Amino acid sequence: MTKIAILGANGRLGRVVGKAFIDAGFDVRAVTRTGEVPAELKGAIAVAGDALDRESLIRATEGVDIIFNGLNPIYTDWGKCLPMAENVMAACRANNTLHLFPGTVYNYGSPMPQVITEATPFHPTTEKGRIRCAMEDLFRREAEAGRVRTLVLRAGDFFGGTGSGSWFDLVVAAKIGNGVYTAPGPADLTHEWAYLPDFAVGFVGLAKNLDKLGFYESINFPGHAVTDLDIKAAAEKALGRKLKLTFMPWWVLRAGSPFVAMWREIVSMSYLRFEAHRLVSTRLEEVIGEIPHTPLDQAVKEALRDIGVAVEPSRLAA
Repeated sequence: MTKIAILGANGRLGRVVGKAFIDAGFDVRAVTRTGEVPAELKGAIAVAGDALDRESLIRATEGVDIIFNGLNPIYTDWGKCLPMAENVMAACRANNTLHLFPGTVYNYGSPMPQVITEATPFHPTTEKGRIRCAMEDLFRREAEAGRVRTLVLRAGDFFGGTGSGSWFDLVVAAKIGNGVYTAPGPADLTHEWAYLPDFAVGFVGLAKNLDKLGFYESINFPGHAVTDLDIKAAAEKALGRKLKLTFMPWWVLRAGSPFVAMWREIVSMSYLRFEAHRLVSTRLEEVIGEIPHTPLDQAVKEALRDIGVAVEPSRLAA
């Protein structure tokens, strides 16, 4: 049985990806700082490991075939990203493992390309974009040197899964229980979203089709390229009632950003909410076959339920 270590298993992405690999029959090791396994990962083996402690991480991933790198420091702590990436590479080298990594659209900067393919060049214009590009440069160098095989699957903003920390729960659905939908940008602007259960199944598909993949590949995951009006309509169906449309008060965050570190970091990435973009792929379907895609109405309904919003009793698609 193929063994996979999930780094960041307590995070929203790590939990969903870990569950997808458990459901697919993999032997899953949940690596967290505390060594406690999240409830969603019943059946996984819990192991303690600190991504900022290289020897600890090497020990925690010993004997696995794959490392899924779901490490993601909070927005104000991205100085840890590159040191963590270097430690993950060290663990992959020491244990001869495949490295799976979730890419972002931060790499492309502003102005955002309206259509992003696997061939679209990076042009980071923010510190977070530059950090992400540096991480992927590291992974590519390790692959080109024949030391670590890496597969990057790139997605837009996450929704779905339990936990907090995404635009969906922090902004879009923050007041939905009070009948309010909050758009982070122009309501008719196309924005790339990834429904996490679909994205997770995409990683499983890559792990099951390694014979079709190179030693380094960066592949796009086309999720839901939709507008806030589309998501609002899906949320209204899920709730069985109309929602009032309001907009995120960016002026407040901009005014307060010199004094509030988190607001400053959010404002630095605000262009993503005002520049239309979508991911397309010429590669993913070649590798895994049909791309996982839960219909938007169902995905939004499940995502709301995951964060504790009461939705209408459902007849979900079979």
